[in-house]
Amino acid sequence: MKVVIVDDTHINLVLMSRLMDKLPGIDTVAFQSAREALAWCQAHPYDLLVLDYMMPDLNGLDFIAALGGEARERPPVLMVTASQDVEVRHRALENGANDFLIKPIDKVEFLARTRNMLELRRATLALQSRASWLASEVGKATAELRAREQETILLLCRASEYRDPETGAHIQRMAHYSCLIAAELGLSNEEQACILNAAPMHDIGKVGTPDHILLKPGRLGPEEMDIMRQHAAIGYNILKASEASMLQLAAVIAHTHHERFDGQGYPNGLQGEAIPLVGRIVAVADVFDALTSVRPYKTAWTLEAARAYLVDNSGSHFDPRCVDALLRRWPAVLEIRERFRDCARQDAA
Repeated sequence: MKVVIVDDTHINLVLMSRLMDKLPGIDTVAFQSAREALAWCQAHPYDLLVLDYMMPDLNGLDFIAALGGEARERPPVLMVTASQDVEVRHRALENGANDFLIKPIDKVEFLARTRNMLELRRATLALQSRASWLASEVGKATAELRAREQETILLLCRASEYRDPETGAHIQRMAHYSCLIAAELGLSNEEQACILNAAPMHDIGKVGTPDHILLKPGRLGPEEMDIMRQHAAIGYNILKASEASMLQLAAVIAHTHHERFDGQGYPNGLQGEAIPLVGRIVAVADVFDALTSVRPYKTAWTLEAARAYLVDNSGSHFDPRCVDALLRRWPAVLEIRERFRDCARQDAA
């Protein structure tokens, strides 16, 4: 362990350094200049500071104050002083000194106090190391849980894709569009990541939609549309029972991404901000990508036409804030679209 000794009197430095040599495993650094010692302490790690109070260029109290930071986070300080003034001791304690020695130094007392303070330092470092290890283990466990959640999501999404192969990379594009909107709206990095990972589950309820409706090459009739619309509630019922936060968020998205800002959506006719924000975000991302992609019942719209549709339906179908957020990040939208392009997709330019 490293001990720093600061005293403007050379003989005191020699005495205290030699006393410290009696303790095993101790490396001593001595300074006669307080300012040089301060600069060294600010640049190097150490475990105990033995500090004279009365020094010409910088007294002990000012030295401690200049170290900065919280006293409980710094190595212990043993103040050495010839002053008998109780007020000095009180001020030193308030400023972060941990113990005192009165000059002239008693060798036995000096060794006992420094040994105790070094033991305290060892215990503190061991506790910090334990806390760091625990934090690391918790981080690993959390990452493993999130990886399992993500694996579950991807497997369920693959099941959905098998039912509707025409969608291709749709779930990747709309998930990244959703994340883009969330970022532009100022959501935290953690919230953005959750939306990115949960959004692909938005249409998982289509596993309960009959093929003759899901893959019909034309417009659906009123009864067929009623059946198709059930996928929002089916997806919600599939996901809602999970205790995993990611799947709970996916359940909300599945249930609300077909709600409309004007209250004319389904399944519950929610309006405005009564629709969860994640549902409003995914509604914009999902419709935009669906418009610009080939489907069994339609060709792909041009980017200009899809953009105009979002603008025209802002405030009715879509939350205006979410539309504006996507359009403000248009270059990133184009990059996502290109990065997750379907190999067999006949997109409009």
